[in-house]
Amino acid sequence: MKQPLRLGTPLSSTAVKVMLLGSGELGKEVIIALQRLGVEVIAVDRYPGAPGHQVAHRAYVIDMTDGAALAALIAQEQPDLVVPEIEAIATPTLVELEKGGNVTVIPRARAAWLTMNREGIRRLAAEELGLPTSPYCFANSLAELKAACDAVGYPCVVKPVMSSSGKGQSKVDGPHDVEAAWNYAAAGSRVDAGRVIVEGFIDFDYEITQLTVRALGAAGTTETHFCEPIGHVQVHGDYVESWQPHPMPSIALDRAREISRKVTDNLGGLGIFGVELFVKGDMVWFSEVSPRPHDTGMVTMASQVQSEFELHAKAILGLPVDVTLRAPGASAVIYGGHEAKGIAFEGVREALLVPGTDIRLFGKPESFARRRMGVALATADDIDTARVRAKRAADLVKPVLP
Repeated sequence: MKQPLRLGTPLSSTAVKVMLLGSGELGKEVIIALQRLGVEVIAVDRYPGAPGHQVAHRAYVIDMTDGAALAALIAQEQPDLVVPEIEAIATPTLVELEKGGNVTVIPRARAAWLTMNREGIRRLAAEELGLPTSPYCFANSLAELKAACDAVGYPCVVKPVMSSSGKGQSKVDGPHDVEAAWNYAAAGSRVDAGRVIVEGFIDFDYEITQLTVRALGAAGTTETHFCEPIGHVQVHGDYVESWQPHPMPSIALDRAREISRKVTDNLGGLGIFGVELFVKGDMVWFSEVSPRPHDTGMVTMASQVQSEFELHAKAILGLPVDVTLRAPGASAVIYGGHEAKGIAFEGVREALLVPGTDIRLFGKPESFARRRMGVALATADDIDTARVRAKRAADLVKPVLP
């Protein structure tokens, strides 16, 4: 299919139809941005009542790793664009459908396939593009993992080749930690519980997300745009707070953007990419890339003229984008705190009394103690103040049992 150039009316014959595969909190914001442009949106997820289901024109619940079920739904809806929003998708099916001219995948089916697991994208970055990365090995068994850890050296990091939000990731300080890391990786993997990547530990100063946008320019050719770098804190590989802009030397920033451009040029297509990079002084190493909005990028809902979700929506529709920073900003995660369905929240009013803050509650139907249920956003004259405000606001929102 050709890139749609004309926006129509939802639920009519002129509608531009976009199907999101994965409809969590990030997908929900993309849906809202698309609907502001008059796009008809179909939200797909693995469980009913997902955040994106609540705001889409139509919602479906399927096992997105089931290629036949996925192909049948695409054939039924015939969307103009299919937008993968998570990793756990039958990407070989998308590749075949795209080859047959039956669907346009954002940014491309190959990008979704390569980045759905850490092996594809790591081999692309290190072995094909020659980008600096940490040393790495892959393992298919506990015995192989022990050998891989010995080869890479301690400390190292063990991750499932396919997972999201840091699930199944652990630091291994010595041989005594290997078996626990193997079991944890198997539990945290969404699809293949039998293969992991072992990464050598880099003594970096900080990690950034370089949001990189491929969009059509005035001449109709693809142009690459860079948002200001985003700093973040992770606990067990899961984002807990982020801020923008993260200060860094100009040489390091140039290198980060050069790496991001090489990766995203290779993946191709249109849309936003979250490129994760390690930085130490002027040195930069590639870590991972997501061909979609990034969880650390939720800060852009406060800090940028156009959030990462608006940038993604506009870029995939062939519209111009604006990556201008509005003000220094920060975000802090609000956790569920309880194992229950239909929880409530108190303290939102008090949180919003913190200067320069805003709150997003995702509306997830079921809470877990460490499940991300919302985010506090804040702006200030500097990132340190913004971080204090965001964390204070997040702490004031109290999940309560129904």
